Amino acid sequence: MNLKKIKQTVLERNLCTRIVFLIIGLFLLALNYNLFLTPNQFVIGGLTGLSLVVNHFFGWNSQVFIYVATALLLVVSFFLLGLKSTTASVVGGVLYPIMITFTAPLATTLLEYIQIDNIVLLILIISLLQGVGSGLVLKFGFNTGGTDIIMKIINKYFHVSEGKSSLFTHISIILLGGIAFGLNNMVYAILILILYSSLMDKLIIGISDSKLFFIYTKKWEEVRDYVLHDLDTGVTILEAEGGYSKSKNTVLMCVVPNKDYYLFKEIVLEIDPRAFFVINDCYEVHGGMKRRNLPFI
Repeated sequence: MNLKKIKQTVLERNLCTRIVFLIIGLFLLALNYNLFLTPNQFVIGGLTGLSLVVNHFFGWNSQVFIYVATALLLVVSFFLLGLKSTTASVVGGVLYPIMITFTAPLATTLLEYIQIDNIVLLILIISLLQGVGSGLVLKFGFNTGGTDIIMKIINKYFHVSEGKSSLFTHISIILLGGIAFGLNNMVYAILILILYSSLMDKLIIGISDSKLFFIYTKKWEEVRDYVLHDLDTGVTILEAEGGYSKSKNTVLMCVVPNKDYYLFKEIVLEIDPRAFFVINDCYEVHGGMKRRNLPFI
């Protein structure tokens, strides 16, 4: 099995569609930056947030800073992370500053007609645009370069997880924004970061519409029959071994729609009060069979 070839095939699949959604995502991010973040001085992390801080303290043009910083980070990435890792950041890293320049005149025009005085509404709109834009970019396998490169460098050379390095990078930039523009703006920026991150996750992995059950019960035949004949969905029977006792056990795995979650759980416990189960959110079911449009594994 040639994993390199498989990966290349996956990356090339629907490339035109992926590029279209990348451009849409970058457009939303750039418009959000020019239309809302810059005028309100909200520093929500990233290279664009850092550009506002640098402009405030040193008077450097924000767009020029983004171009220069992006180019430098791509060069640093090439030497510290290698060609393979850098290539993944080139497309988004180059297109994003261009899109910021492209949307600047549009934002200037729109600012004459868009005046939002309600801070809650403003935060929600910014979070929506940022979440959808970032979600589209990441969902289709791209990134915007910038602080993503810093995150990867921290991850590689300081052995910090990507999640922690991302949090450290964003929080550091937000704190600088707080020093530059005050406590209120920093609190607003944190709220925006929390909201858009949550929305971005939902866009990337989807909204859970079902629950995945792993059920260990001595009465597995009765539970199986209930799933097959009453709930009218599918079930998979797994042979398991106790980690401590080494005894052979039977584990049932099934996907249950959210609307049936409570009833299913309670009926399983009614059949066997000593049943042990683990429940996870299930974001997507692919393949298998379906009965009455319900997932089957």
